[in-house]
Amino acid sequence: MPDALIERVRAAYEGATPLVIQGSGSKAFYGNAGGGEILDTRDVAGIVDYQPKELVLTARAGTTLAEIETLLGAHDQMLAFEPPRFGGAGTLGGSIAAGLSGPRRPYAGAARDFVLGLRLIDGTGQPLRFGGQVIKNVAGYDVSRLMVGALGTLGVVTEVSLKVLPRPASELTLQFELDEAAALRTMNQWAGLPLALSASSWHAGLLTLRLSGAAAAVRAAHAKLGGEAIEDVTAFWQRLRDHATPFFDKRPLWRLATRPTAPPLGLDAPQWIEWGGAVRWLSTDLAAAALRRAAQAAGGHATLFRGDAPLDGVFTPLAPPLATLHARLKQRFDPRGILNRGRMYPDF
Repeated sequence: MPDALIERVRAAYEGATPLVIQGSGSKAFYGNAGGGEILDTRDVAGIVDYQPKELVLTARAGTTLAEIETLLGAHDQMLAFEPPRFGGAGTLGGSIAAGLSGPRRPYAGAARDFVLGLRLIDGTGQPLRFGGQVIKNVAGYDVSRLMVGALGTLGVVTEVSLKVLPRPASELTLQFELDEAAALRTMNQWAGLPLALSASSWHAGLLTLRLSGAAAAVRAAHAKLGGEAIEDVTAFWQRLRDHATPFFDKRPLWRLATRPTAPPLGLDAPQWIEWGGAVRWLSTDLAAAALRRAAQAAGGHATLFRGDAPLDGVFTPLAPPLATLHARLKQRFDPRGILNRGRMYPDF
C-alpha cells in the first residue's frame, strides 16, 4: 500500500481538507466540478501480477491502460469491457472509478463485471482490501464492485485485480444504410439471435455491426445478415471507444441510457446510438428537465457527459430512498466528505 498516499489522506482527514483524486486527468470533465487539493495517483503504477493462463491481471491504479493493453496483446488477451482512453493517457484507477465501458459492453459485460478485487484508502486514511485474484472470491457484500463508477467518492483506489479474456479469433465489421427507427428494430431483432455480435453503432444513417468469435461463426453470421464489410475496422471502433470523432466534440453532450427497444426519442438533435439502442448520445441545448423526462419515458436516465452542469448536477437526481442509502455509504467510507466532494451529487 502506498504510504505517501495514506499519510496524505490521513492529514486531509484530520484537517477536513477536500481532496481531488486525479491520475492523468483524462476524465476530469466527467461528473460535477469539485474543489480541493489534487491527490495525484500516477506514481502508484506498475503491473503487480499477471497470470495469462488464469486470465487474471493485477495492476496499480496509476498504470496506464495503454501499458496494460500492450501486455495483454502480447498474449492475445484483452480488457473485454473496452474502457475509453480519451486521448491515450487514461489510467486503470480512473477507468474503474469512472466505471465507463466501450462498444463491447452489452455483449461481454461492464467494467464492474471484470473486477475481482481491489485495494483502496478510505476517507480516514485506512488502507482496505476487498475481493481477491480468483473468479469466485466474494461472500457477502461485493464492496470492490461498489467502487466501480463511484468516481472516487468512497475511496482512493490504489490497486485492481481484473479478469481478462482472450482476443476473438476472428472479427468482421458490417455496415447497412438504415434510418434510425429501422436500425433500432434491426439491432433488437438481431440481438435475440445466436449471432457473434460484439458491438453496434448507428449514426447519420449508417448502422455498423461488429462480429467477433470463431471464424466459422463470423462467416455464418455474415452470410445470414448480409451487409457491406468495411476496412480499417480497428480504427473505427477505437475512435468510437475513445470519442475521437468530431461528433463527440460537440457541447453540450448528453448520454441517455434507455431500454434498447425504446423507439426514436424524437428530440431533433444530432445523435449517435450504441449498445443495441441502450445508449443514445445527443448534442442538444434542450433543458436538462426535458431530456430527463424523455429518458425516463424510455425506461432510463440522462447524464450530461460534457458541458456546463445544470443546477441539479450532471447526473439524474436520486430518489429519496437511494439518496439516503448513498449518504450512508458516503458517511461510512468518507465520514468528513473529503474525497471528490460533490463529484457525483452536489450534496455529497
